[in-house]
Amino acid sequence: MSSKKVVLAYSGGLDTSVIIPWLKENFDYDVIAVAVDVGQGEELDPLKEKAIKTGASKIYIEDAKKEFVEDFIFPTLKAGAIYEGKYLLGTSMARPVIAKRLVEVAEAEGAEAIAHGATGKGNDQVRFELTIKALNPHLKIIAPWRMWDIKSREEEIEYAQKRGIPIPVTKEHPYSMDRNLWHLSHEGGDLEDPANESKDDVCLIVTPPAKAPDVPTYVEIGFEKGVPKTINGKSYEPVELIEELNEIGAKNGIGIVDMVENRLVGIKSRGIYETPGGTILYLAHKELESITLDRQTSHFKEHVAQKFAELVYDGCWYTPLREALSAFVDSTQETVTGTVRMKLYKGNCTPAGIKSDYSLYDVDLATFGEEYVYNQKDAEGFINLFGLPLKVRALMMERNKKS
Repeated sequence: MSSKKVVLAYSGGLDTSVIIPWLKENFDYDVIAVAVDVGQGEELDPLKEKAIKTGASKIYIEDAKKEFVEDFIFPTLKAGAIYEGKYLLGTSMARPVIAKRLVEVAEAEGAEAIAHGATGKGNDQVRFELTIKALNPHLKIIAPWRMWDIKSREEEIEYAQKRGIPIPVTKEHPYSMDRNLWHLSHEGGDLEDPANESKDDVCLIVTPPAKAPDVPTYVEIGFEKGVPKTINGKSYEPVELIEELNEIGAKNGIGIVDMVENRLVGIKSRGIYETPGGTILYLAHKELESITLDRQTSHFKEHVAQKFAELVYDGCWYTPLREALSAFVDSTQETVTGTVRMKLYKGNCTPAGIKSDYSLYDVDLATFGEEYVYNQKDAEGFINLFGLPLKVRALMMERNKKS
């Protein structure tokens, strides 16, 4: 056994299974595998035996679901951050959680390096490595896809077979997928051509909207300071709340997104995202903010949301700017408490009622009927002052036209 140790972000898939022997052969490392459970929905116990058989000296299976929800999902939800107007950042939020655990294990084990299986064409390499640099700048980072001679999936399979590493290969669902508690993503295969309509069997969680129930489902979400706490009046722990909404939303065809996105590295890629519970939460949260935030705060927060989304997507979670933006967001959420009723029907999620003790909506002011609070004559003076710069400019242009 080597005295040098490397911690590997391990999933048990083709890439990380091949990386274990590759690290031992090329660096003479003692490989410690770390599988971080962020809600993949798969049985992680078999990874213990698989990792050891493949050459790892030890494996950690870390449950980070609660941390994922409370420290990453909820802050991003409160910010209203959506990348390029569609992507609810499922993979983007999960990577810093995983990388944080990798650093913690590396420090506990006295490892000198961390390795990951992200390719040199994707976003994940950036997300992993920025987190590692921020949390422990002394750790070496090894990214085999940027170093080895393997050029394709076929060569990977051949490499594994020569070393007796079992790799289940199937063509039944030829997509690269990433699953966690928040979403399931699909890339590759026929999706690589944006001209191709996605097939119904691509989605493994959400019912195709056309096949969803013909009767709408109503769900009421209760928020406290921007954080979801209840479903239909019943309190849930954070992880269980998302699991319950995932089930409700999936049955009703909620949360399928088909998009071409701009990767950080400059490549456009197409993906299908299934985020049923997350979609309900985002829409409900936005509705509650519509009656609890004032106009200026609401409008400025939209700018913050866009920047927040870019930071999360780019792997910049552990940065001063993201932390500062979260502080601003938290201050806006002090009054975002109340309930939102949502109507779910064949892929559509629409508001069906909002209540809050902090509502800024005043029926006496908003009514088109007879009222005694708002004096409509006051609007004349306001418009005269608000339009004064335009009037001055128009008079100036009139003078110059005559001269």
